[in-house]
Amino acid sequence: MRPYHLMLKRRSFLRGGAAAAAAASLPLVFSYHRTARADYGALVPDPEGILDLPAGFTYTIVSQTGDMMTDGYRVPGAPDAMGAFPGPNNTVILMCNHELSPDSSDSPYNDDQDPPPEAYDEDAVGGVTRIVLDNDTLELVSNNLVLVGTIRNCAGGVSPWGWLSCEENVDDGHGYVFLCKTDAETVQMPERIVGYGRCNHEAACVDPDTFHAYLTEDRGDSCLYRFVPDDKADPFTGKLQALKVVGQDDFATTTMDVSEIVDCEWVDIDEPDPAVDTLRIEAQGKGAAIFVRGEGIWWFEGAVYVCSTSGGPADGGQIFRLIDGPNGATLELIGRSDDKDLLDMPDNICVAPWGEVFMAEDGDGDNYVRVLAPTGEIYDFARNAQSDSEFAGVCFSPDGKTMFVNIQGDGITLAVRGPFPEVEQPGTTGDDTTGGDDTTGGDDTTSDDSTGDAPTTSAGTAGGTEGDTGDPTTGGAPTSDGPSTGDGATDSSGGDTDSGGAGGDPAGCSCDADAGNPALDLALAAAGIAVLRSVTRPAPLDAEREPSEQSS
Repeated sequence: MRPYHLMLKRRSFLRGGAAAAAAASLPLVFSYHRTARADYGALVPDPEGILDLPAGFTYTIVSQTGDMMTDGYRVPGAPDAMGAFPGPNNTVILMCNHELSPDSSDSPYNDDQDPPPEAYDEDAVGGVTRIVLDNDTLELVSNNLVLVGTIRNCAGGVSPWGWLSCEENVDDGHGYVFLCKTDAETVQMPERIVGYGRCNHEAACVDPDTFHAYLTEDRGDSCLYRFVPDDKADPFTGKLQALKVVGQDDFATTTMDVSEIVDCEWVDIDEPDPAVDTLRIEAQGKGAAIFVRGEGIWWFEGAVYVCSTSGGPADGGQIFRLIDGPNGATLELIGRSDDKDLLDMPDNICVAPWGEVFMAEDGDGDNYVRVLAPTGEIYDFARNAQSDSEFAGVCFSPDGKTMFVNIQGDGITLAVRGPFPEVEQPGTTGDDTTGGDDTTGGDDTTSDDSTGDAPTTSAGTAGGTEGDTGDPTTGGAPTSDGPSTGDGATDSSGGDTDSGGAGGDPAGCSCDADAGNPALDLALAAAGIAVLRSVTRPAPLDAEREPSEQSS
């Protein structure tokens, strides 16, 4: 077990009265370290060489790239973010993004298939698949293509209306968020949400009470956005805004210390659908805060959890918690990586129903699913034993009994079960329309060998169409006007490579992964902030508490 590290140096001030008041009641917050908690334990090498898990946990492969789906299409490659929804007849519905560029070979089409008329862009092959599983046995009931013709569907989020799928791309006609219904048994006409903005989108989440949507952007100088509907009855018409720290323009969040809290406000975006990639440029012109590659985002119990993949002094990642209320907002840094050996560039995140943040790594070398506990501890939960591909799509079934995750480059979707903490309430938001999906009760096509029972492995006993549709909610299909690249100040090529495979975009963000952290460098130089130091401290008294006993 590695020692705990207590961050000694805190920034000498907290900005704003609300932040100062909140800080007065903060517990000690520890920076990242690796340790095996008693309730999960050390990872056990997988004899199949796919996924190392703690003793008592098992995995099942529920989907693989290239398998024939029950609708006649193939399972596409590069599975990325996912959301799990309750389905009818004791099923769970997985909505899975596929981060494919137009030239990707792992498209959903067989050799004799052409793009369907529902394709958003017939030259693009990214999109979303739907996987319906028996919630008890994890046997496949059906799977099908829902959205196709988009580019690099990286992350997204669950919502009261279904799955939100985001394009990490700003080619002509692209760069949007799409709504995908969880009861869609066939490929659907695209439902584009123009109001959520056009940019190099990463992920989204929704406050189920207000229908405010929160959106991340995967750029080295990205912003964090909020969409506020004018009326909950019309949730996709309203105002797009960007987060700003009160009293400070262009605040560099990458310089924040663990447990630091800043008061925030929102600035309006006048042009949410720009012709080129200038959304963040307008936002920063109005003083918006800067995040270094905003990626995963998740709503949980009144708070928004946000991942900055390359933020912090080691460029290894940060996790923020945003509290956004009627009287203002606060942003708190709840954890960060000070050493990439301990946490290496978290990407997709989710908050488990019992309050722990599960983080899927997209770093160099070994990649892990790691967990940030409410106490501030971090520990390993799973290791990719098969390759150096990133993890993606980490999420939990509504009953909290199953964790789903993708190994993107290997094209596999896994379901993990074991002694997770028991929960009484579902931890994800469903779609009311799923109740009418009669086909999910049983599908004769599942007798096909390609969709039969998947292997289960134990960790061991040792441990659209052209033009505007006329719908103000969704907007139209891609057009040919406007350049395919962004403004001259920044790289906005967007969709040239898949982040899960070989190519010229190792960061998977359409940006230069080796360019360093300019926002951090400038901010440190301007503020004269010294390098943080740490000392060894014993574990906090509550470090060995069970997750169900920890506060969230």
